[in-house]
Amino acid sequence: MKNFLKQHGLWVLFAAAVLSVALALMSVFSANSSPFTNLAGVLVSPFRAGYTAVANWFNDLQNYYKDTTDLQAENEALKQQIARMEEIIRQAEADVKENAMFRDLMNLTKQRRDLTDFEAAMVTEHEVTNWTSSLTLNKGTSLGIEVGDCVIDQYGNLVGVIHQAGTNWSTVLTLVDTDTSLGARVFRTKDLGVAQGDFTLMRENRLRLDYLVADCKLLAGDLVETSGLNGYFPSGLVIGSVEEIQVDDSGAASYAILVPEVNLDALTEVFVIKSFEIVT
Repeated sequence: MKNFLKQHGLWVLFAAAVLSVALALMSVFSANSSPFTNLAGVLVSPFRAGYTAVANWFNDLQNYYKDTTDLQAENEALKQQIARMEEIIRQAEADVKENAMFRDLMNLTKQRRDLTDFEAAMVTEHEVTNWTSSLTLNKGTSLGIEVGDCVIDQYGNLVGVIHQAGTNWSTVLTLVDTDTSLGARVFRTKDLGVAQGDFTLMRENRLRLDYLVADCKLLAGDLVETSGLNGYFPSGLVIGSVEEIQVDDSGAASYAILVPEVNLDALTEVFVIKSFEIVT
């Protein structure tokens, strides 16, 4: 045996080494794919990664488009819902305002038994020029409105007088119009005068109270009402309040500048007094 190893020991070692390498290679190839398969995998791997990235990007794009489309549809539905809700709110506010207006009118009729017949009308146009101050209403002769009827707001403040009347429309000369003239009385002092429009004051929504005695005791803030004399207008309708007192050029009489109680520029609805009982 010793002689055999001495003579052939080198070949035995070489054979053992070859066997070890073979076993190692077999272990590697058995645990992994074949060389050709591995080479194909190495070459395809970048393309597979690119394809996966593109597929994921396209899938994300589809999901984004779907989400965006859904959000747009939802947003449009919400806009329509908000528009409907705003319309409901506007109608509710208009109803509340109208109810309050008619409640004020009912209180007025309880206090003023002489005012027996009203017709509510919407203001469709305001007109103020150098020569006139008027309102156009959406009611007319078909509902009993006539020229000369008195027009008030829901609190009983004087607005003006019906100047023209058609079937379904009418125009009102406001109390500051230069053609307006009516008997007036100062509530505190009982001084009588004539409230009438003035060219220089109309643009400022003011009017004059003329034919006061020179030594009248009016004060700024005094309330002025319709006198009801001659029966053309109901008595006690509020015209406005005294802003200042002036003496005319002759020095024999005074006049007052009046601020109307009603806000003519803000009127949207008025009430036409179609009939009343004369109370002085």
